[in-house]
Amino acid sequence: MLLLRRALIFRSDPTTASVEVEKPHHPPKTQIRVRTNAAVKFMSNSINTESNRERKLSLSLKSASSCSSGNTEFSSASPPDVIIVGAGVAGSALAHTLGKDGRHVHVIERDFTEPDRIIGELLQPGGYLKLIELGLEDCVEQIDAQRVLGYALFKDGKNTMLSYPLKKFHADVAGRSFHNGRFIQKMREKAAELPNVRMEQGNVTSLLEENGTVKGVQYRTKDGQEHKAYAPLTIVCDGCFSNFRRSLCQPKIEVPSSFVGLILENCQLPFANHGHVILADPSPILFYPISSTEIRCLVDLPGQKLPSIRNGEMANYLKNIVAPQIPPELYSAFISAISEGNIRTMPAYPLPTPGALLMGDAFNMRHPLTGGGVTVALSDIVTLRDLLRPLHNLNDAALLCKYLESFYILRKPMASTINTLAGALYKVFSASPDQSRKQLRQACFDYLSLGGTFSDGPMALLSGLNPRPLSLVLHFFAVAVYGVGRLLFPIPSFKRIGIAARVIWCASGIIFPIIKAEGVRQMFFAATLPAYYRAPLNR
Repeated sequence: MLLLRRALIFRSDPTTASVEVEKPHHPPKTQIRVRTNAAVKFMSNSINTESNRERKLSLSLKSASSCSSGNTEFSSASPPDVIIVGAGVAGSALAHTLGKDGRHVHVIERDFTEPDRIIGELLQPGGYLKLIELGLEDCVEQIDAQRVLGYALFKDGKNTMLSYPLKKFHADVAGRSFHNGRFIQKMREKAAELPNVRMEQGNVTSLLEENGTVKGVQYRTKDGQEHKAYAPLTIVCDGCFSNFRRSLCQPKIEVPSSFVGLILENCQLPFANHGHVILADPSPILFYPISSTEIRCLVDLPGQKLPSIRNGEMANYLKNIVAPQIPPELYSAFISAISEGNIRTMPAYPLPTPGALLMGDAFNMRHPLTGGGVTVALSDIVTLRDLLRPLHNLNDAALLCKYLESFYILRKPMASTINTLAGALYKVFSASPDQSRKQLRQACFDYLSLGGTFSDGPMALLSGLNPRPLSLVLHFFAVAVYGVGRLLFPIPSFKRIGIAARVIWCASGIIFPIIKAEGVRQMFFAATLPAYYRAPLNR
């Protein structure tokens, strides 16, 4: 089986990113060649021919496929306004959103069969609100999606239940968990229903560029023919294994750990409708329902070298190290899932530097522990939609590029809050022999167990209901101060004072590098950036 390690890529400042813009009538002089990524092919190889969703999508795409004999324009009078590379969660949602606003959209997707992935299976309540805002809330219906009302946290035989603060919202507002492929197929169906959205199967091999401006794409259809498509704006949404990220950015790469995924069947979680986080040794274990009969298990394995699946090392590790630490209600199903041998691994969070406009996982990923990826992607789409709505003409490359710089600033509240929280929680929840790290981990568990504001505040941040980076920093250091208080009460000793000082130092060492990578000015002082005040072009 194929093992795909996670790559941690620290972000750089994207506020000067350029956008690919041009009139679609003039072919370019140069091309940017991109290698085919075999990992992408592996992750989308599941074909469910009996699926009603797939049959519907096939019918929706039939008319688009029949007109792909070389003419990449909708008609001579209405060429595409936007080309979207990839029809995953971000690509499909963006195609539907822009199409509903009257844009002519050409979507090129490598494979329209239902994906089989272990990522993008959780939608936070804040993401569900964005789904409603985009008119896509019915995409979580009829796919056996499960309502998620919060998390249960387990540590050393103790547990605490953390609920989302949903009292101010409609009863239907909650998190959702589901099979990623089913969710994507529903969104593709919605996009394909619009007459001005063309969905075409093809493998994009290069971006077409002239004088530093991307003007379109070159792609190969299923029958092996090469085609070129041009549009004023090209948006790349080809997922975490993006063929184009390396061409458009120069990321710094670290490989801290890998997530191993299993599906547990015919068992019940200790707390219904809640995700479960086990603060295990050496790192967290995550459980959440993805259907009425299936539970996803994600086990984080730190380090760059994974146990081998082929010779049974992975199965032995899961049975002997991981299994004893999970709740007894899930033990038998966990052992059965290991015996079946369907063990998957996944990568994590890359982020591009200035270049062509990217969306979704191709643009920004974070640690999957908090399940915030789909929420951030939908929030980004709402931001981009609102920026593009006042624009009637996308053909002025320089002005559009400058105007869309504001996208990278306006997306920050939601994206940086969820990104920072995911990275910080992973480091706090991971086991460590260091005494200060142990104290910080215990303080976090006890702080959240207090309930009230102490749990509602962090849960509002995690759920995307309160995307405020400053609130995140305050709660994070409140945890550290709470840990210091536990150490110094009732009578402090020199040893405890030393550990307390190291707890504050440890907390600072966790969160400040993440904030620096996100961009201090963009997170906390966005109003001081000129791009924050960009006016629409027609003004």
